Amino acid sequence: MALKNTTSSFSSVPTLFLKFIVLCTLSLGLFFLSITPNHSNPSASSAQAFVPENISQFFLNFIKVYVADLPRSLNYGLLDKYWSFDADSRLGSDADREIRSTHLAKGRKFPPYPENPLVKQYSAEYWILGDLMTPQELRTGSFARRVFNVDEADVIFVPFFSTLSAEMQLGVAKGAFRKKVGNEDYQRQREVVDFLKSTEAWKRSGGRDHVFALTDPIAMWHVRDEIAPGVLLVVDFGGWYRLDSKSSNGSSSDMVQHTQVSLLKDVIVPYTHLLPRLRLSGKQSRSTLLYFKGAKHRHRGGLVREKLWDLLVDEPGVIMEEGFPNATGREQSIIGMRISDFCLHPAGDTPSSCRLFDAIQSLCIPVIVSDNIELPFEGMVDYSDFSVFVAVSDALRPRWLVDHLKSYSKEQKDGFRQNIAKVQPIFYYDNGHPGGIGPIPLDGAVNHIWQKVRQKLPMIKEAIVRGKRKPPGVSVPLRCHCT
Repeated sequence: MALKNTTSSFSSVPTLFLKFIVLCTLSLGLFFLSITPNHSNPSASSAQAFVPENISQFFLNFIKVYVADLPRSLNYGLLDKYWSFDADSRLGSDADREIRSTHLAKGRKFPPYPENPLVKQYSAEYWILGDLMTPQELRTGSFARRVFNVDEADVIFVPFFSTLSAEMQLGVAKGAFRKKVGNEDYQRQREVVDFLKSTEAWKRSGGRDHVFALTDPIAMWHVRDEIAPGVLLVVDFGGWYRLDSKSSNGSSSDMVQHTQVSLLKDVIVPYTHLLPRLRLSGKQSRSTLLYFKGAKHRHRGGLVREKLWDLLVDEPGVIMEEGFPNATGREQSIIGMRISDFCLHPAGDTPSSCRLFDAIQSLCIPVIVSDNIELPFEGMVDYSDFSVFVAVSDALRPRWLVDHLKSYSKEQKDGFRQNIAKVQPIFYYDNGHPGGIGPIPLDGAVNHIWQKVRQKLPMIKEAIVRGKRKPPGVSVPLRCHCT
C-alpha cells in the first residue's frame, strides 16, 4: 500500500482558514477532555509535560488508521463470550465475580474488559480499539485519525483481541493451548490471518503496514511467523527471543536470530497498571528502603529473581513478599509501594511486568535489574530521570544493591519522584468512559503509541517499495534487525 503524506491535504488551505480549524479543534478537545471523569483520567489535572508545545502541529501530523473489517466475534464478541462464562477457575478471577453477578456486562455493544489482573494487565488492545470506535466528533484529542477508505490509510489496525483470546483458551482448556486441534484460540488466529491475507491491502504490502496488538507474550503464538512483517505492539521482546533462537540451528548458542521483532519496526507499549495513582504531596512518608511483591520462583530470566530474593529477604529496610494478583495481594502492594522509597523490578518470565507501571503510579522509584529490558516510549521518555538501572552482575553481589540504594540522598529521591509524577499520565490507558468509547486524554498511552507507530512510517514505506522489485518466486530470508 502506498503511504500517504499526512500533511499534504493541508498544503493548499489558506493560512487564516487553517488557524480557524485548529482553534475549533482545540476548543472541542478541551471541552471533551474537561468532561472526562477525574477518577479514571489522572492526566486531567497533571502537568502537561508530554503535550507538544506546538499543539497545532500535533493535530496536523496525525496518523491515518484504517480498521480491518474483522467480524465482531474476534473482538467485542469475545468479551460477550467471556462474560457468559459462569466463572474462571484461575487466580484473580474473583475480581470479575461481581460484574458477572450483576449482569453489568450483558447486552452491551461495548462490554467492559475483565478486571481479572492476569488479563487486565494486557488490556491495551481494548483501549486502542475503543478510541478508534469512538464517534469521530468525540475524537478531537486523538492522534490517530480513523479513515474508512483503506487507500487513504497510513496503517491498518487489526482489531483482534489476541490477548483475551489466548487467556480464554488458557482458562477453559490450558492443555490444548500449544496444540492446534481442539484449540479455539488457534482457530481464531487462523481466521484473522486467512482473512487479512485475502485482502488487497495485505497483498500490496505483505502485511508490513498492518498493526497487531500482542501485549500478552503468548498472543497469536501459532501464527507469529506469518504476521512478523507487521508492526507489533508488544510489552517487551522476552516472549519472542526463545522462538527466534531455534532458527539458529545450533550455529551459536549466544546469538539470537532476531528475525521476528525489532525496535526498527515494532513498538514497545506499557502494561496496564493495576494500582491506583498516587499524586505527589509533600506529606508522604516512606519508611521502607526497598519493596518487592510477587512470585519468587519464575522461569528463564526470572531465575535471577530467586537469587535476589535470597540475598535481600533478611536485609533491614527491605520487604520481600510472596504474593499473587488477587484482591488481598493488590491491597498489600498498594501499601507496600506507597511506604517504600524504591521498588524492585527484576525479570520474571519476561524482562518486564506491570509491576514497573504500578511502581510509577505509586511514586515508588523503580529499581530495574536487567541487562536487556526494552521500555515503552523511549525517545519521548528518559527513564534514567526517575529510575535506577542496575546490572545483574552488580545486583547479585552481597549487600551491593542495598548499599547502593542507601547512597541516594533525600534530595535525589525527591527529584526522582517529581519526575515520576510528570510521566504518570502517559502510562494511563483508561479514558473513564463505558466500554472505552469516548474522548481519550491527550497525553495518555494510546496517543503515545500512535506517535511511536507514526515514527515507523518511513521505514514501512521503504520496505513496501523494496518488496515490489523482488522478482516473482524469489524468497528473501528474514534478517537480524540490529537495534
